[in-house]
Amino acid sequence: MQVDNKGVEIVPERILIIKLSALGDVVQALPVLSALKDTWHSCQIDWITGEVGAGLLHGHPLIRRLIVYQRNRLGRLAANPVKWPLLAQELYGLRHYLREGRYDMALDLQGLFKSGLITWLSGARQRVGYAGGREASSLFLNRKLPKYDPDRHAVLRYLDVARYLGAEVDKIRFPLGLSAQDMEQAKSFIHQMGLEPNEFIIIVPGTIWPTKHWTIEGFSRVADLIFQRTGLKSLIAGSGADTPLASQIEAGSHGGAIDITGKTSLKLFAALSSLATAGITTDTGPMHLAAAAGLRVVALFGPTAPWRTGPFGRGHIVLRKGLECSPCFKRQCTKVDCMKAISPQEVVESVERLLASRQSHN
Repeated sequence: MQVDNKGVEIVPERILIIKLSALGDVVQALPVLSALKDTWHSCQIDWITGEVGAGLLHGHPLIRRLIVYQRNRLGRLAANPVKWPLLAQELYGLRHYLREGRYDMALDLQGLFKSGLITWLSGARQRVGYAGGREASSLFLNRKLPKYDPDRHAVLRYLDVARYLGAEVDKIRFPLGLSAQDMEQAKSFIHQMGLEPNEFIIIVPGTIWPTKHWTIEGFSRVADLIFQRTGLKSLIAGSGADTPLASQIEAGSHGGAIDITGKTSLKLFAALSSLATAGITTDTGPMHLAAAAGLRVVALFGPTAPWRTGPFGRGHIVLRKGLECSPCFKRQCTKVDCMKAISPQEVVESVERLLASRQSHN
């Protein structure tokens, strides 16, 4: 709790959350949003994020103003010195727009130079974040938390910022802001495939890092076995860029999987996740979104650390071989033994454990 010199609690009226990318980061920061609103009900919260995160946060009932940071465009301008005058104009315009918010606080949950700069451009009286941020981002702050432990889960690290401000963080909630219309759209979507709620699995095979990929044969075999053993179809979800991968998995599943890549918005994917029975996913943004929607997932980890960025909450199963070289946090590897060592059989058995646990609680 913050108090003035007379001992009266200071209630922030306007707060800016700065979390620019990627999808998983935005999802993991959502509990901060709920903690702030639960503590200071009347505060107005704006959020600045990149194009991807905007697809999830647009129209969110807890956010007054969503500001989209044109990451790709500004990045191209910054990379070309000839265009720096245009970049300066863009940043000046962003500064003017941000300062219309008259923020009491700006929270830098990103910890990069660009997020630190935005914190400063906002003109907020209190610019809050972690000391020792990357790219000298903490130079823009005037309220600094001690350096964080990189092995602390991202959700908890972000909530530590809210706790530092005096927010109540006893209950960790992921306010996705899904509407009744979003849920009806999801039900209509699965009905078109002849499915009902709780009659399907969600598979998310695609990732940006090549080292996080599991095998096409593995996903195909899992979808096939799950359909044979349980009668549950697997919906392969992802962006349009994942369609070539998903089509191969679907072809090898012997009717056990249906490719829906490129057909779902982030909100529709979240709504579908809330209707599914279980999920199978690599370490990717949709994994966090599915878990936030209440779906219990089997998460396949290799080059990254689940204690840092694994699916948050109870009931999830993380499959990881723990080889000597893992986690390496490398995007490229010629072997990727850490992922190849995960067998389809153990994935299927993990899914069956989730299904059995779900039935025992119903």
